[in-house]
Amino acid sequence: MRPTSLHGAFPAFTTGVALALTIGLASRGIVAQTAATEHWVGTWATSEFARGQTPPLPAGPQPAPFMASECPTPPAPAVPPVRPAPGQTFAPPPYIQFTNQTLRQIVHTSIGGSKVRVVLTNAYGTGPLTIGAAQLAVRDTDASIQAASSRPLTFSGRPTVTIPSGAVAYSDSVSIAVPEMGDLAIDVYLPGTTNTTSPLSVHTAAFQTNYVSETGNHVGKSPFPSVATISSWFFLSRVDVVAPESVGGLVAFGDSITDGARSTTNANNRWPDVLMRRLAATPGAPKLGIMNAGIGGNRVLAENAGASALSRLDLHALSYPGVTHLIVLEGINDIGQARQNPTPTAEDLIAGHKQLIERAHARGIKIFGATVTPFYGAGYYSEQGEAKRQALNEWIRTSKAYDAVVDFDKATRDPNNPKMFLPAYDSCDHLHPNDAGYKAMADAIDLNLFTSVRAAGSASR
Repeated sequence: MRPTSLHGAFPAFTTGVALALTIGLASRGIVAQTAATEHWVGTWATSEFARGQTPPLPAGPQPAPFMASECPTPPAPAVPPVRPAPGQTFAPPPYIQFTNQTLRQIVHTSIGGSKVRVVLTNAYGTGPLTIGAAQLAVRDTDASIQAASSRPLTFSGRPTVTIPSGAVAYSDSVSIAVPEMGDLAIDVYLPGTTNTTSPLSVHTAAFQTNYVSETGNHVGKSPFPSVATISSWFFLSRVDVVAPESVGGLVAFGDSITDGARSTTNANNRWPDVLMRRLAATPGAPKLGIMNAGIGGNRVLAENAGASALSRLDLHALSYPGVTHLIVLEGINDIGQARQNPTPTAEDLIAGHKQLIERAHARGIKIFGATVTPFYGAGYYSEQGEAKRQALNEWIRTSKAYDAVVDFDKATRDPNNPKMFLPAYDSCDHLHPNDAGYKAMADAIDLNLFTSVRAAGSASR
């Protein structure tokens, strides 16, 4: 299911109203957006997709895995209590639901700033989503916040917002000292119930502990009355800050390997996170807001646990503010899910990558191609798939279609057996790197690729 639109329509304020709003709310740290020259850049992002209200039906018989995974079975997630809305008597479905509860969700910034806005999403919902209240604060530890930093979020000057299906909602900007590479806590109060027929816009693989409250509106509360933890982000799209014109934005666009699968939870060891730390620690390196647009299972050409790369490129990359660069790591799921099937061919995948390149260039954005990492031993490995991977990687390296190449394959493969990960970089499933493998990927990126950040600049608003 695709969103029906990229952005919700919200009334613009007249100059007089905006000025009055600025004066009236300044004491609470809320600032109406009036300056057309403000340069907004995403400091954090995630790629949402549709999660239905009932689990999908089991698929048909699956081929036996090429090799068994060596990964331990993860513990079952904690599920918060679900309460029927008044007049309803349904039993809760197997998926996690919220009724008259508050979510405190933790996000890790890249660049800092003194003015920030939060983008909430109902992009994949088929019905309206009501947010009863929202709050932003600097996280202290676990679910606790730095109380002095807490700011209420408003939407077009209002403390509540109903987001139409297929839309997103930008909060009004607030003045707060957003730390570089720090944690923010975003509170969202859901006065109704998510147990409806409308899908939820969610990013399931957060690799971050988030918190669910007891009944009621608990935005900004310290301590937070948590009754459960979850490892997903619900209804969050992005956090933006106002930055100098010299600051650019990088979108890491890909599948579970960009998303950080098998990295350590709460450690921010995805390869984009490690790249962020490299940039911050390197004297003279450019400032870049880094936005992670990875989705586990994502494919270039087909729907799979999220819209295809081709169908979501605008929503999850090109429309982000301040974007100057993209790194694309996509294709392994098209290859692996095909098994021994001849299609999609390597040529099909190359054609898809060419479309990504053309669309980025049409926006004046530099786009770098990342070679696909090894997968020998993964459950869906096949020799036919390996041949496609090699052909795709050869094209990425030699065609000069991308503005530059990031050779993740070379950085992570075993030189004695290039079909597979170096054992020190293999998480356990022979498909995803471990923390050391993600670091090797980030270390393989030439920081000089980003030297002239604003030369590629896209629109900043």
